[in-house]
Amino acid sequence: MSFLDQEYREIITKAVIGKGRKFTQDTNKITPSHRPASILGCWVINHLYNAKKKGDEIVEVNGSYDVNIWYSYNDNTKTEVVTERVYYTDHIKLAVKDAHTLNHDFEVFAKVIQQPNCLECDIANHDQKIVVEVEREFLVEVLGETKVTVKVDPNGIIADDDDWDFELSDDEFDEVDPDFLANVEEE
Repeated sequence: MSFLDQEYREIITKAVIGKGRKFTQDTNKITPSHRPASILGCWVINHLYNAKKKGDEIVEVNGSYDVNIWYSYNDNTKTEVVTERVYYTDHIKLAVKDAHTLNHDFEVFAKVIQQPNCLECDIANHDQKIVVEVEREFLVEVLGETKVTVKVDPNGIIADDDDWDFELSDDEFDEVDPDFLANVEEE
């Protein structure tokens, strides 16, 4: 039997051809303008990122965020907030891959599972720097065109547009404004 005798069809569609996930912990050293005496608070804001495919099995996520540290200095008599922008690059290995794509026109989607946030913030012992541990997590998906072969059921139901009920119900008919055209002509 030939391909057509079997009632198979080939469908070209976009599908997820690769997925990956990565959890990262970074240590950042922030330099305040004064020697810190104590840490009063630390938060991470303004997270920005973009993702692109690098090679066959890697997605590269480039991003940045601001680390804000509220600290005291001068024997805990004064306070200040230091803000520093941190840049990062995460390489996420694709765990699910489809080598049967039709072209190399891929779409890459990155979703933040865990926004960057501060795990720990301490004063370094040997200098006036502040050490901040930050965590983040991404899920990435790569979409591409692929070909799917499906078997057609010869006894399948063929839908006909005549089978659909496009008639207005009584409730819908009551909502029709009979003066609609008259109102449009007056404007």
